[in-house]
Amino acid sequence: MNAAKSSRYHRARRYADGAACLVAAAVLATLLLTGWSASLRTAAGGRPSLYAIAVLLLVGAALLPISLYRGYWLERQYQLSETSAVRWLRGRMSIGVLAVAAAGLLAELLAWSMGWPHLWWAIAALFCAAAAALLTASGPVFFLPLLEGSRPVSRDPLRQRLESLSARAGVPVLGIDELPLGHRSRRVSAALVGAGATRRIVLSDTLLNNYSDDEIEVVMAHEMGHHIHRHVLKSLAAEFFLLLAAFRAAAAALDASWRWLGLTSAADLAGLPLVVLTVGGVLLAATPLLNVWSRAHERRADRFALETASRPAAFIGVVRRMAAQNLAEERPSSAAFLLFHTHPTAEERIAAAREVLEKRHSSG
Repeated sequence: MNAAKSSRYHRARRYADGAACLVAAAVLATLLLTGWSASLRTAAGGRPSLYAIAVLLLVGAALLPISLYRGYWLERQYQLSETSAVRWLRGRMSIGVLAVAAAGLLAELLAWSMGWPHLWWAIAALFCAAAAALLTASGPVFFLPLLEGSRPVSRDPLRQRLESLSARAGVPVLGIDELPLGHRSRRVSAALVGAGATRRIVLSDTLLNNYSDDEIEVVMAHEMGHHIHRHVLKSLAAEFFLLLAAFRAAAAALDASWRWLGLTSAADLAGLPLVVLTVGGVLLAATPLLNVWSRAHERRADRFALETASRPAAFIGVVRRMAAQNLAEERPSSAAFLLFHTHPTAEERIAAAREVLEKRHSSG
């Protein structure tokens, strides 16, 4: 029954995600093909930030019903959230404010970079990659304290145990924080955020309130495995090269089509929807390969957790419990697994863990 329930849930999510992509693409294409994009650029006085914010608001308004279905109604229907509609809308507005600021800044940078017609795509890719790296490194220091209710973990035995794990794994952390998510979601989460000297352990209250210290330790050993094997750095590097390819494709698309789209030049601000469509298309096309790479990283982090945690046998139970609580898809189709799964299935992870544990037991 749980397998059927998780299958229905993820199928509904995928339909919603597909609809969102189609709606967003339709809005951007309509702006380009009707000439409304040029009218919007004129109305914005040629200011890249104002133009980008206007486009973002149009797309956001078109996507609001899908966002409401996917992010609020679907989560409540499957008992993954008990948040109210007002609280959900408030959260979406907070995210929207950040998105507006980011869109305005990115548009200004793109407009500036287009002053170098043959290099703007490389400059844009470099900026986006640098921004991602900066957020990864500085986020725990500058943004985590701003999250509502975030506070240091008060369970001294667990804190000491995770500090010991950190020292044993060779992954120093600045602190161990609890993030209150229970009022918004029943999902459990744990992360080691930041890089280098800014790393922090972040544990959701749903994890702290429902899982043993043994289970939490093995979860964090997995997260530390990602840092030990430099998965964060490797992902940022891969993201940079992918952005280079995506923005290069966008430059080629603009060069080939700006005339028949009625733009004044390839650097016309009204061509920004074409840049978004092309970059988004390249990133979407690369998703299956990125998922294969991500699953390999997860397997390696699992093995590190089994080799490092003081109670590695807890791994099997915690994977099964977290999969059930987060309503993870138990038996995805081959296509769904290829296109949407960044992690191996729970059963695959458990089978691999049993093999490692049995080898350790027989050799010990």
